[in-house]
Amino acid sequence: MAREQKKVLVGTVVSNKMDKTVVVRVARTYRHPLYGKVVKVHKKYHAHDENNSCQEGDEVRILETRPLSKTKRWVVIENLTQSASENA
Repeated sequence: MAREQKKVLVGTVVSNKMDKTVVVRVARTYRHPLYGKVVKVHKKYHAHDENNSCQEGDEVRILETRPLSKTKRWVVIENLTQSASENA
């Protein structure tokens, strides 16, 4: 029996005030089943950031993992773009 692939999402860091944890906002779009309008929704995920390297505004890739705490079930695997404040 094959194992299921873990989910990978891309989102923006909205908070890094906790130690080794960031809050990532992931947006998705879908077409409304009855009216056909494209609806944009978002959800926040708590993700583990081992090195505290993510800043607010960074775009990151997160991977589903085992429960790390009450709310943390994701881990940051890649920082796609550093925020402008870090580059300046």
